[in-house]
Amino acid sequence: MTQLSEAIARYHKILESESYRDLGWAEALQQRMYESGLVVSARPVCPVLRPHFLSARQYASLSKASETLITSINRIKRMALDTPSLQARMELLPGEKMLAAIDPGYSYLSVASLLETYVNNGTLRFMECVSDAPMGLAFGEILTNVFLEAAPVKEFRKKHSLTRLPGTKALLQAMLKAYKDFGGKKLPNIAIVELKQPFQTMESAEYQLLAESFRKFGYPSEVVNLDQMEYRNGVLRRGEFTIDLVYRCVKVQEFLVRYDLTHPLVRAYRDHAVCMVNSFRAELTRKKAIFDLLTDESITQSFPAAERKVIRESIPWTRVVSSASTSYQDQQVDLVDFIQKNRETLVLKPNDETADQHEYRGWETDESGWERALRTALRNPYVVQFRTEPSVATFPVYQWGSLDMKPLRVDVHPHTMLGKVHGCSSWISAVESSRFSTLQGVAPTFVLG
Repeated sequence: MTQLSEAIARYHKILESESYRDLGWAEALQQRMYESGLVVSARPVCPVLRPHFLSARQYASLSKASETLITSINRIKRMALDTPSLQARMELLPGEKMLAAIDPGYSYLSVASLLETYVNNGTLRFMECVSDAPMGLAFGEILTNVFLEAAPVKEFRKKHSLTRLPGTKALLQAMLKAYKDFGGKKLPNIAIVELKQPFQTMESAEYQLLAESFRKFGYPSEVVNLDQMEYRNGVLRRGEFTIDLVYRCVKVQEFLVRYDLTHPLVRAYRDHAVCMVNSFRAELTRKKAIFDLLTDESITQSFPAAERKVIRESIPWTRVVSSASTSYQDQQVDLVDFIQKNRETLVLKPNDETADQHEYRGWETDESGWERALRTALRNPYVVQFRTEPSVATFPVYQWGSLDMKPLRVDVHPHTMLGKVHGCSSWISAVESSRFSTLQGVAPTFVLG
């Protein structure tokens, strides 16, 4: 057994001991989550009773690969901004192109982002990059504090050291660097800008915690809805609260469905009356088609060898679905024919996750269903991608007054600030992600040893 597997086994053995058969400690842990605001839809945000552990080697490898990949992603974004044909290949909407063309007033293409990653037996697979408002920082930071006070974790730490990872302070520092680069010279008022939903979501709950954290560091901060904003006399505001620095928690496509480019936020952004993190340019990363460009060696052939190595080893081969020929393993293939013949190893994904479209997994679909899915993908912005096995681990779960051990999927999200990794969060979900399940949420993440 590895050090990591031994540590996990010991934690589970602690839970099986006589001292913890009375599950009062589990009820107390959940109560702490309620008291700390870690609740979504009346349920604790963390569905498990064990933190997610990474070994020091895993975290170092994850950090190095993530930073290398972010550098490559930034290269691709610069190329796309300067090359209309690449923008067309990414299936950008006209409004997205116009917003991306606006200079944000600072040099960084992405201030804060996260990478959705599968960590499996020494291998890494990056599935998506999120650069609008990477979440998990505030939840993860507070969950860390809550779990450190839990009795099993205290017992566990008698033999194993746990290293906490950076949280909201690193995000704030990155935002302030962008604000200084923008030309800001005063202590800024920060607006965490959201799109109001008809019911409370995980994101809005975390936004409130994030605002509280910024205020504790001495920066006036409020969660502001897009409908509440006004822009006049060169000042963006929500009522009496003037706004200098925006943390954008709204996806561009969601914004364009409800608003046009005369919205106060866009006008203030265009006039450089407000610094916005992340800029609208960062949204290019949200398109899954960016993995098409990254895995096309005709585009990345001039990239440094270290970057090409990370792309080759950790990014699944991806192509925008179209009736065209493409490269695969140094050969030209007809893409539609290739998709038809390789159903068992391919998945069709919407280019933008905010679209009201489905993901189709070839290994879960019969031939006729796959043909229908392919026709859908040819009519709408879709990508085809090679199948990647998720990371699955066993976690103790407390439900209906009892403790059960369940296999759950683990997505590790390294957080990058100005290109450097500052901590990570972990998203836990049911293995069969296509089915609705209450077993999903954030788990605190520690580096072991």
